[in-house]
Amino acid sequence: MALSEYKKDGRELRIFENADELSCNFAEYIAELSEVSIKERGVFAIALSGGSLVKLMGKLSEAPYNKTVDWAKWYIFWADERVVAKSHADSNYKLVKDGFLSKVPIIHSHMHSINDSVTAEQAAEDYEFVIRQLVKTRVISVSEINDCPKFDLILLGMGPDGHVASLFPNHPAFSEKEQWVTFITDSPKAPPERITFTLPVINSAANVAVVATGANKAEAAHVAIDSAGADYPALPAKMVRPINGELVWFLDIAAASKIEGANFSA
Repeated sequence: MALSEYKKDGRELRIFENADELSCNFAEYIAELSEVSIKERGVFAIALSGGSLVKLMGKLSEAPYNKTVDWAKWYIFWADERVVAKSHADSNYKLVKDGFLSKVPIIHSHMHSINDSVTAEQAAEDYEFVIRQLVKTRVISVSEINDCPKFDLILLGMGPDGHVASLFPNHPAFSEKEQWVTFITDSPKAPPERITFTLPVINSAANVAVVATGANKAEAAHVAIDSAGADYPALPAKMVRPINGELVWFLDIAAASKIEGANFSA
C-alpha cells in the first residue's frame, strides 16, 4: 500500500516506503491496465525500458499474475534500446528477457525488438516501420489527436539527470517532433549508440508510468514534478505529459524526499 497517493498538476503520485511495496503496487497497476486493454481491444501493447524498472516488474511473474494475466494477448516493445547485440550485457532486450520475459508465457513473435545488425540510424528507421505496420493492423492504437501510435502503456525509468528512455537533457533527440523513433550516436551515458521513442510518441500513450527510486533521483523528481517556467531545466521527465492519457509516478521515499507538499513522513 502506498504511503501517499495523490494528484498533483495532472499527475498521479504514488509514494512507497520501500522497493518491495512499490513493486507490489506496480505489478497490480500493470495487470489492471492489461485486463482493461484486452477487454476493450483484444490486445495489450506495452513498451518497456531497461534499468531497475525490470526488477520492479518481477512480481508479475509470480502468483497470482502468472496465472491470471492473459499473456498471449501481450505485445512487447522497447521505448529505447542500446544498439548492441541482443546477447550484450548492455542490451535492454537481454535485460528484459532475462529478468521478466523468460518467466512468463508471452508469445515470442509478439516481442518486437530492434534489428541489432545495422547502424543506429537504420535501426531507428526499421523500428518505426515495424510500429507503423502494427498501427495499420490496430495491434497498436492510433492517437485521436495526431497520427502517433497510442500504446496502451509505456513504462519509463528516470535517471538522476532527469532523462527518460534515451531522451537526455539538452540533446537534439529530446526536441525531435517528426519521427516516432529517433537515434543517437553520442549518448552522455554509455553505450553511445541508441534508439528511442520520441516525446510525441510517449505523450500519445493511453497510460505512462515513470518510476524513480533512490536518493540520487530526488532532485530530478523535484524539478520534474514541482517546477515550471524558464528558471528550471527542461528535463525530459518534466516533459512527459500524456495529451489524452493518464500519467502515474511511482516513487520510493528517498526519490520523493524533495517533492513539495509530499504528505508522508520518512
